[in-house]
Amino acid sequence: MEKIVLATKIKLGYLNQKMKSKSQNLNSDKFVKYLSLVLLILQTSSLVLVMRYSRTAALSNENGKQSQRYLSSTAVVCAEIMKLITCIIIIWFQSGFSFKLTKNNLIEEIINKPVETLKLLIPAGLYTLQNNLLYIALSNLDAATYQVTYQLKILTTALFSVVMLGKKLDSLKWISLVILMAGVSLVQWPSDTSSKKNMDKNFNEKFIGLLAVLFACFSSGFAGVYFEKLLKGSSTGVWMRNIQLGFFGTIIGYISVYVYDYKAVVENGFFQGYNSIVWSVIGLQALGGLVIAAVIKYADNILKGFATSISIILSSIFSYFILKDFVPTGMFLFGSAFVILATFMYGFERPQSIKEKENQTV
Repeated sequence: MEKIVLATKIKLGYLNQKMKSKSQNLNSDKFVKYLSLVLLILQTSSLVLVMRYSRTAALSNENGKQSQRYLSSTAVVCAEIMKLITCIIIIWFQSGFSFKLTKNNLIEEIINKPVETLKLLIPAGLYTLQNNLLYIALSNLDAATYQVTYQLKILTTALFSVVMLGKKLDSLKWISLVILMAGVSLVQWPSDTSSKKNMDKNFNEKFIGLLAVLFACFSSGFAGVYFEKLLKGSSTGVWMRNIQLGFFGTIIGYISVYVYDYKAVVENGFFQGYNSIVWSVIGLQALGGLVIAAVIKYADNILKGFATSISIILSSIFSYFILKDFVPTGMFLFGSAFVILATFMYGFERPQSIKEKENQTV
């Protein structure tokens, strides 16, 4: 009898320990999920606001004279190099801080698989183009308008997913994409408060900014889906793929500097106009991909939609009170509400039974 009691106690103790361990793991995952979400909100909002400030702030050096503004093409190169170094450090960490294992992994996945590596040339070029376009966009659009308009990448990603990956979108997702387009259109509605001269200037700036955002959305959508297709069809890890992306992105970025800003670099140097604000932009842009990777792993679509909504609201508030380059109109608020609603609708996953029923009727 005593043996049975002792065995029961041991079993109960084991089950209790197992439940505690499971509870701790759940709490740990929950903490990482919400931490990654907070970091995404801060990264998304601060990158847009700081980049906008860096492209529009008055320029002056220590003597009060006009100084050179930094070249966005060089900033893109620096961000790619920083991203490349960060991913190598992560691989080093995953290899147990072994330089030999890290080197062998890099040789095995990059040098010994040239065809697989070259597949990253297309998305790397598109991401580099996209990053340069974002600088152009934020040089011509306020942070709030940019944040809302850039959500069109949901539409482009969805369309490329249907064409390239054969994904099927249910009726709720298609409705959300229509609402998204309507919301972005309302945000672009012109205001009647400006003079004709200012309206012409604002129209030209907004048109250039809007074109830059639209091209960035298409670039982002295609590159993202192409990258997803590569990840699904290969055993190579996401961090190694990011190293390959960073490698090609750096080379393409340098070519862009040579083609468009060679003369300016020769006259005033590669790091002309750089200061703490510019380095903050570069750091935020480089580390943004790492934060997104964490969010994809730990957070669900509803939480990501919530993060997008908070980022739009924060960008609007800071643009109005701090940067003072944005005055919200009724159309902007109405359109933003549409975009936020569409983001939540697109991220909402309906029960499988409803999806199957809908497919049968179609």
